[in-house]
Amino acid sequence: MATMIRAGDGAANDQARPAGEMAAARQQLREEGWCVIPDVIDAETTRQALDRLYAAAEASEARGVSTFMPVLDPNDSNVRVFYLLEHDAIFRELICHPLALDIVEAVLGRGFMISNFTANIARPGARSMALHSDQSIVVPAPWHDAWAINIIWCLSDVRFENGATLFIPGGHRWQSHDDVPGDAKDRLRPFEAKAGSIVAMDGRLWHTSGANVTADEERALLFGYYSKAFLRPQVNWNAALSSETQRAVSPELFQLLGLGVTANTGEARHISRSEAAA
Repeated sequence: MATMIRAGDGAANDQARPAGEMAAARQQLREEGWCVIPDVIDAETTRQALDRLYAAAEASEARGVSTFMPVLDPNDSNVRVFYLLEHDAIFRELICHPLALDIVEAVLGRGFMISNFTANIARPGARSMALHSDQSIVVPAPWHDAWAINIIWCLSDVRFENGATLFIPGGHRWQSHDDVPGDAKDRLRPFEAKAGSIVAMDGRLWHTSGANVTADEERALLFGYYSKAFLRPQVNWNAALSSETQRAVSPELFQLLGLGVTANTGEARHISRSEAAA
């Protein structure tokens, strides 16, 4: 059963924020490559999303989709859940949250798509993956402009000790692998945020997963990855989503997933989110 995003979230929540808060967040994202926006969803919605994430992890394993990826993580204390949009309607609502999409549009413009939506649960003992930028994985250098962005949903309080994502301030300005300094790992600092917050991260920002050094805390994050429409998404949604799920998505989400018959028709052909919802 779907859980509707609470009244007060999205556009209404934006209006209730102090004057200039969102403008300041967008400016920080442009200049520093990241920003944190607190209290995007309330405690009840956050709890339900967390419960359904754990259910999705169990369902993935039951379907034979492993939640451990040795190519990414040093050990299985780092739990990864893929194809969230197939698992539960709450994830389909979060990926289209109005405030999140407004941030994405401010960075990528109107022509963007949902490239991926995954989750990561860092259990005690989880260690860091390799340093990388998401855009460098899918686009060859030079990286002059932001062609991708991550919206990270914090389903638990996130801090250094329980495995907060580590990033390098200013790393979004590096335009090739040659620009990455030899002491890059020494420059890492954590994203810290309360449950219910989102962290927006420029696709060019260099980062890695944090190590969970606590004795008994688990840290849960959702990663909504959006990219310019001329880039092929990381996930082939036509293959990843069941026919039932494809029929259930909203017209806006249908477009953002590229589920129609056309592809790469140029940014001029993309309609605004408000037009898609009309």
